Order: sequence, then structure tokens, then C-alpha cells
Amino acid sequence: MGMTLEQAQQAVQAAKEKAQELNLKMNIAVVDAGANLTAFARMDGAWLGSVDISIRKARTARFFDMPTGDLGKASQPGGSLYNIEHSNGGLITFPGGIPVTDGKGEVIGAIGVSGSTVENDQTVAGAGVKAIS
Repeated sequence: MGMTLEQAQQAVQAAKEKAQELNLKMNIAVVDAGANLTAFARMDGAWLGSVDISIRKARTARFFDMPTGDLGKASQPGGSLYNIEHSNGGLITFPGGIPVTDGKGEVIGAIGVSGSTVENDQTVAGAGVKAIS
């Protein structure tokens, strides 16, 4: 079974709470196993440009079933996936996107967060994953 709307909303809520704890304004996107947007929140005052980035981070993490930062490492000049970010209508290859798995280790979706440093984006996304893992 894929990610439910309830799970996606729980992930968004947990990520939002973590962002508030860190005094951050974030855009938080959750996609299902088909990389379809399932839940989204733009916190008051979050960067408008990060709306698209958060959604692309979630989709990228699901397309390749790996954290976006890991994909970024493989896509550096000379790397085996160099220039992959130009595929699939544009990918995001820096931290802040994380696949979500069920109890059996099957990928059921992904979360993407944008609005601060990539380290903060990753931390907030991790809180969302933890809430439903």
C-alpha cells in the first residue's frame, strides 16, 4: 500500500513543528509512490521560490529512491550521473528531499523541504519522515 493522505499530512505537520522549533519558514511537500503531490504547506513568510524547489526535491527523492543530497554527490563533474539534474523536467540534487518507506522497507513516497540552508532543509525533512516511519 502507498502513502495515505493521513500519513502525508502527519509528515507535513511534524516537519512544520520542527521548522517552528528552529524558527524557520519552510515549504514542505509530500509525494506518494507515483511522485504525485499529496500534501503541501507553505509556512507564512516562506520564500515563494522555494515552493517549486520543495516539490522537486520530493519528486527527485521518489524518482531515484534516495536522498537528494546523495544524488547530488553522484552528479558532480566527473561523476557517473553528471548533469542528471536536467532530466525529468528538472531535478534537485542538493539536500532536503528524502524517500519515505513503510515497515517492510518499500518506498511509499517522499518529502521535500526548502526555505533555509540545505542542512536545515534536511533536518526538517527528516522530522517529517520520522513521524510516519
